[in-house]
Amino acid sequence: MKLRSTTAFAAARVLAVAATCLSVTTMSAAAENVLRWAAQGDALTMDPMSASEAPTIAASRKIYDSLVYPDKDVKFVAGLATSWEPIGPTTWEFNLRQGVKFHDGSDFTAEDVKFSIERAKSETSDYQGYIESVTGVTIVDPMTVHIETSGPNPILPNQLATIFIMSKAWSEANDVTQPQDRSAGEETFAVRNAMGTGPYKLALREPGIRTVLEKNPDWWGAGEYPHELDRIEFTPISNPATRVAALLSGEIDFLLDPPTQDLARIENTPGLQVKQVAQVRTIFLGMNQGVDKLLTANVDENPFKDIRVRQAIYHAIDVNAIQRKVMRGFAIPAGVVTSPAVHGYSEELDERLAYDPEKARTLLAEAGYPDGFSIQLDCPNDRYINDEAICQAAVAMLAKVGIDVSLSAISKTLHFPKIHNRETDFYMLGWGVPTLDSHFAFSYLYKSADEGWNGTGWVDPEVDAMTDAIEVEIDLAKRDQMIADLWKNVDDNVNYVPIHHKVIVWAMSDKFDMPMSADNDPRFRYLTYR
Repeated sequence: MKLRSTTAFAAARVLAVAATCLSVTTMSAAAENVLRWAAQGDALTMDPMSASEAPTIAASRKIYDSLVYPDKDVKFVAGLATSWEPIGPTTWEFNLRQGVKFHDGSDFTAEDVKFSIERAKSETSDYQGYIESVTGVTIVDPMTVHIETSGPNPILPNQLATIFIMSKAWSEANDVTQPQDRSAGEETFAVRNAMGTGPYKLALREPGIRTVLEKNPDWWGAGEYPHELDRIEFTPISNPATRVAALLSGEIDFLLDPPTQDLARIENTPGLQVKQVAQVRTIFLGMNQGVDKLLTANVDENPFKDIRVRQAIYHAIDVNAIQRKVMRGFAIPAGVVTSPAVHGYSEELDERLAYDPEKARTLLAEAGYPDGFSIQLDCPNDRYINDEAICQAAVAMLAKVGIDVSLSAISKTLHFPKIHNRETDFYMLGWGVPTLDSHFAFSYLYKSADEGWNGTGWVDPEVDAMTDAIEVEIDLAKRDQMIADLWKNVDDNVNYVPIHHKVIVWAMSDKFDMPMSADNDPRFRYLTYR
């Protein structure tokens, strides 16, 4: 399948620079099958419970296992648990895989499961929302655990697919029984070191520079998956031209996030291939309506408290133009902040408010801002495809209706803490749903909390109660209706301005084959050489 045409890529000069910018081939000679790859941003940490952020989750999944595994089709299959079933209204039984070893050779047991789930629920964990209903873990025997919940929880296995199992003994020995507190800038041993049971061992971690993984020859899944790679070398490369130059020159074999403007050039290069698939992720803008005075606005009150202002911003942004000009067609305009692959999504829900600058100006005038106001938009510049360019387009569109927006585009390592710490008025965020269930989006993006990913500051006790209720409702028809009602409630409030559902594009050597996953997590265990 041919991708759409793109602008010419002037890479002759960049190719020469790339050789000095990259050092990804060191230490590769001794390994038989080596994959060198790159993306614009790095994992935030090696602590598997510190940051619920997709590249960080993807990095953890290569080193750690979970009880339930999302396979290449993002279907939930056996991981460290071989079977599971509810044995009572509020209890699930998980039977654990026999004979599994951690990378240091120690045995995996139920003690590690109990420890890891309790660690994921601790105060500094960014994964509390995944397993909020879990009230306790009981060890039945070394290979069996019972997980108790506050009520019936039909989606607990889905939620556990992103809770990675750590070695209790290793964590205690290295003083990392609590997750790293990233919002406080904490550094711990788990930030640059890891001890899992997964397909690869962490051999080298240089944050922002390079990460090297080595094959775990004793991995339990070696007979179930191809598992052909001996070594994986990752280099984050923030500059788009340099990333492409590295791929074209053969310095890397796989590029996770090729720039949309260079896809045709890559596809037409002998020895390279391009793949694409719709991603389980939506890009949107959030507005802080939870404070009386904003940090960056030129007015004393908070304009975002008025729904007419939020609606005006929605009407002012032409997402179709962003899709055509910024994303070059590799995006699907969105009317809701969850993707079609998520349970609870509906096409009716995904209908956008119309692009209507005149209506936006009318709404602003009705809200008391006939001349608009000024505000800062915070945006990452190394997380999503064309993230800064999307924000630049939004800034220009909002200016046309009288809202003067200054753009602050910074690294995700600085941007995400601003959301967590409520230090942003207006921001971009992209959201994936690893559980493939709407409850995850409600829990993290709408449920009220003093910190976390809901930077809108919106508090609605009814939404909080409904979010809790759908997690434990076992009448599936009733649950689906509750989800639909909740989406209607939050969508009408316009907490967020949806931009688009992402389309993943990967570029790679044609000497190997690797299936694409809709969560944009390369499952290297499936990679096979041709």
